[in-house]
Amino acid sequence: MLTTYTSNISLVSTMQLTIVLIVTASIFLIFIAIAIIKMYKLKAENKRLTDNSFYKSEIDKSYQDFTDGHLYDNNNDS
Repeated sequence: MLTTYTSNISLVSTMQLTIVLIVTASIFLIFIAIAIIKMYKLKAENKRLTDNSFYKSEIDKSYQDFTDGHLYDNNNDS
């Protein structure tokens, strides 16, 4: 009698719980797949921008050698 009573109390069956968990896992797998695809697209875009000659020339122009300043000893006359 007690087992019959406790089995009737359960609000969610094992089958319903399994279906809900499968649907939830599927949705998360879709989100993870979308995130991985976007990551690879962003990585490719970043590589394309880095390889761009304009971007490289701007980086090269912005660099200055500060070792020739008055605070440093300029004994290497090369």
